[in-house]
Amino acid sequence: MAHHIDMAAQTLKMNVSGMTCGNCSRSVERKLLATPGVAKATVDLVNACATVEYDADVVKPEALANAVRQLGFDVPA
Repeated sequence: MAHHIDMAAQTLKMNVSGMTCGNCSRSVERKLLATPGVAKATVDLVNACATVEYDADVVKPEALANAVRQLGFDVPA
């Protein structure tokens, strides 16, 4: 049985600069996953980006970017 079937699912790929190690990328991933409305988040340290699957009815892309910025990383507007 699938869950989140009524979710307005969106996928966002955002650049994240300032990550220097695996701990940085894990911190970003944990922060995104802790954000209400986020179903899945993966962070690519080598390519300096994060891919987030989220419910557009619950959270907006700018809020996701701000969550990463709170950790001290840069996300272009």
